[in-house]
Amino acid sequence: MSARQTPETPTLRDRATDAFDHSRERAVEAYDAAREKATEAKAKAKDGIDTNPLVALGGGLAIGALIAALLPKTKAEERLLGDAGRKITGTARDAAAAAKEAGREKLAELNITRDAGANAVQSLLNGLRDAAKSSGQAALGTVKKTD
Repeated sequence: MSARQTPETPTLRDRATDAFDHSRERAVEAYDAAREKATEAKAKAKDGIDTNPLVALGGGLAIGALIAALLPKTKAEERLLGDAGRKITGTARDAAAAAKEAGREKLAELNITRDAGANAVQSLLNGLRDAAKSSGQAALGTVKKTD
């Protein structure tokens, strides 16, 4: 202990320990807040899927089709599959078109609109955005307080 320190004066080690403890508490709070927001987003997504299951199915199919369309054919696929590959591709394209049409008919029959689907997806995205924003703000707050 130096001449200027009294038993009540916190040492550098004490201050570092306090800062660490405070940061840990804030991190736990941020984690809990993020987990709560994620749970809320999950519940909103589940409600949206329960309300509009065909819209969710259509969204999943659309995402799958988009991914498949973005993946290029390789030379090995072309060489190995040749005519059979082209036939499979044509059949898959026809099946996708039939599924798309059947899905549209069923959605029209159930009076499920594009707007309802867009709203469900937007609600999910908003929940995820809010959870990420809350987590980031809590983490940033912790970092600022320890500086």
